[in-house]
Amino acid sequence: MVKITVQNTNINIINVGGNDYVSITDLARHKSDDPTAVIGNWMRNRNTIEFLGIWESLYNPDLNPSNSRGLEKKRA
Repeated sequence: MVKITVQNTNINIINVGGNDYVSITDLARHKSDDPTAVIGNWMRNRNTIEFLGIWESLYNPDLNPSNSRGLEKKRA
């Protein structure tokens, strides 16, 4: 595991199968002492839901589109 420091915040980066993953919990700690609230708000954001839907349709060959439509309608 690698750590980088961004704006005085330590961010963990882990490599899995040759891909690097950044800890969103560490990023959220930069904004608040309660990173779960920051992540929860981010996950409810309409732009985030739309982005995740597009990402899934591009990179998840097993995606069942009817499952994600319910999420998009709830946020609309």
